[in-house]
Amino acid sequence: MSTDSPKLRTIRSFVRREGRMTDAQRHALEVLWEEYGVTAGADRLDPDALFGRTAPRHLEIGFGMGDALCAMAQAHPEHDYLGIEVHRPGVGSLMQKAHALGLSNVRVISADAVEVLEQMIPDAVLDAAYLFFPDPWPKRRHHKRRILTPVFAALIGRKLKPGGRFHMATDWKDYARQMMEVMSAAPGFANAVGPGQFSPRPEYRPLTKFERRGQRLGHGIWDLVFVREGLITG
Repeated sequence: MSTDSPKLRTIRSFVRREGRMTDAQRHALEVLWEEYGVTAGADRLDPDALFGRTAPRHLEIGFGMGDALCAMAQAHPEHDYLGIEVHRPGVGSLMQKAHALGLSNVRVISADAVEVLEQMIPDAVLDAAYLFFPDPWPKRRHHKRRILTPVFAALIGRKLKPGGRFHMATDWKDYARQMMEVMSAAPGFANAVGPGQFSPRPEYRPLTKFERRGQRLGHGIWDLVFVREGLITG
């Protein structure tokens, strides 16, 4: 990154609410980390070395309990999936599920996504990046904590290959509008379904338990899919 690049805000988009960790999640963290875990640090990753092959590379930011990531990895064994999540119960849950499904195309980093993207992910290596149901920080005074900002969009753009897609989903209408505003103005991105349009849920994005519950309660879901057009600098 050039020295004159805009800096991402130091305000965190998350609060560590660890909650109760099950024995199975704790066991997964202790036993399965060597198989699935990637230690956070300042060194750039070599995706081919990480997965032991060359394949399309997908990144999910904030995967929660890992349901969607594992479902996508199971449905597309020809793709490699890297997940980033700060909450350890979710990390343990993901590894537990990946192991039970026998998935070899999943890896996980437990760290701040912004720091991982800046320090560890090389530029122009991702075929897709996913941001499914990020914390909406619904109170107006907390909107500054929302992860999707113009600077974050530019960071994602640098990590995607030309033609790579950035797929977001939220069940908060206000956040959906903000996402649309940010991404519509982001240099080097084009809305996959037309200017200002929300996307139908792509078939590859699994329905989560959280989403099904929201649908039963009549909550709306908004998907946005943007494609990286060309070289993004800065």
